[in-house]
Amino acid sequence: MDSLIAAAARALVAGDPLGALKRVALRDDPPALALRGIAMAQLGEHPRARELLRRAARGFGAREERARARCIVAEAEVALAMRDLRGSPHTLAAAATTLEAHADRSNVLHARLIAVRRLLLLGCLDEAASALSRLNARFLPPSLLAVSELAAAEIALRLLRTVPARAALARAFEAAARARVPALLAEVAEARAALDRPAARRIDAGHEQPLRLDEVEALLASGTLVVDACRRGLRAGAAWRSLARRPVLFALARALAEAWPGDVDRHVLITRAFRTRRPDESHRARLRVEIGRLRALAAPLARVEASSRGFALSPSGVRSVVVLAPPIDGDQASLLAMLADGVAWSTSALALALGSSQRTVQRALVELAAAGRVRSIGRARARRWLAPPLAGFTTNLLLPAALPFA
Repeated sequence: MDSLIAAAARALVAGDPLGALKRVALRDDPPALALRGIAMAQLGEHPRARELLRRAARGFGAREERARARCIVAEAEVALAMRDLRGSPHTLAAAATTLEAHADRSNVLHARLIAVRRLLLLGCLDEAASALSRLNARFLPPSLLAVSELAAAEIALRLLRTVPARAALARAFEAAARARVPALLAEVAEARAALDRPAARRIDAGHEQPLRLDEVEALLASGTLVVDACRRGLRAGAAWRSLARRPVLFALARALAEAWPGDVDRHVLITRAFRTRRPDESHRARLRVEIGRLRALAAPLARVEASSRGFALSPSGVRSVVVLAPPIDGDQASLLAMLADGVAWSTSALALALGSSQRTVQRALVELAAAGRVRSIGRARARRWLAPPLAGFTTNLLLPAALPFA
């Protein structure tokens, strides 16, 4: 390795991409192309970075498989930053295996951390936690240790375990301070600030109160009957009844919970559940059927009892009833939460992360764009979607697999 390549590499480790480019910007040999690609990635020029890294990987010969594997890992990180989730994880795993064969421990761990972060974007929390637990933190340099602890904190937050999340963020801050990388310090600071922001709204007997993540955790552990509008279901302690695929039943359960301990008029229930302004006898008959289904699904958490004018929710035991509402309402709340990270997402990546069809996501994005809540850049396959950051609260409860299921 010549002196300019070594100096550029040191500049990139210190978070100085411009300093690196000053040394290798006019060179086209594979090591310089790789360093230029990493520098462009640090500057946010991801398409150009990807192109340079691919050229570098092609430029390394058959005997330079270690350098080629490093380029594959760097390109995978750029793809992650671009929210391009379509690539096969096997390519990254093969590169990690090659690096392991060459005893390149730092880059092996880097590759596996990229895989963990990809799983987090897809909402695969159990797989991400399992992969993270297999990493040996003793061999991590401070910058990668900070990334590892940030991933551990995100997993804990998405599972509503705020105490281990705080501990992981404290370790991440210490590692980022040792690494002296400003971008890492800023990311850790933002993650710590999210713990003190409202994450949901508690609606109880007509009163609304913002809740932080630790308060949501305490509420779900209290045994209170919670009609959870973030994950669409009923929860009481460890018991969980999902209504994510039963929108009519969830609309009925939420209407009954918001009115508790009172009842709800049949006309109001029909209007909210069936979205019609002119109910007739067919709607009344359908309401009776859906109430019967809700009774069967909610037992033994609660009973749905008929009253003179409608129906009322009666929780089992001495429980109270609370609605846990997201900080923003609407059918596209989770989509907006994904876009709130300020990164340009492709439609295909959003569909993968949300577990929805690409056509469904496209329709939702068109509606949001018409309302001025999102905007697109590029055209055709290069089109990406952006939304302004959702200031004032955290979106953890709206992200895929945000809450644990019993």
